[in-house]
Amino acid sequence: MRYALVRSARPVRLDLETFARDACVHPELVRRLVTLGILDADRDASGTLWFTRDQLATLARVQRLHAGFSLNYAALGLVCDLLDRIAALEAAQRRRAHIRSGGRPWT
Repeated sequence: MRYALVRSARPVRLDLETFARDACVHPELVRRLVTLGILDADRDASGTLWFTRDQLATLARVQRLHAGFSLNYAALGLVCDLLDRIAALEAAQRRRAHIRSGGRPWT
């Protein structure tokens, strides 16, 4: 049996109101981003939206892109997907270059 060494002060899942408050945005904006597929959320049987903490970082990224490039929220989904794909390709290229140089990959 496993026990946590430290009790988490914050829940793993955040409801819509808590998520919006932690992100300093209006809950309606969060709903729109979920509808557009930019944020991932789970729905329970009553239809309540639940978010993981990593979605806060996703929302912060979306806000930076929206402010920096004046993109609408619909276009931001595509931009985020492309940036994630670029990061994955660059990581794969670094692993291949490391293996070719005689090193072993970390994974």
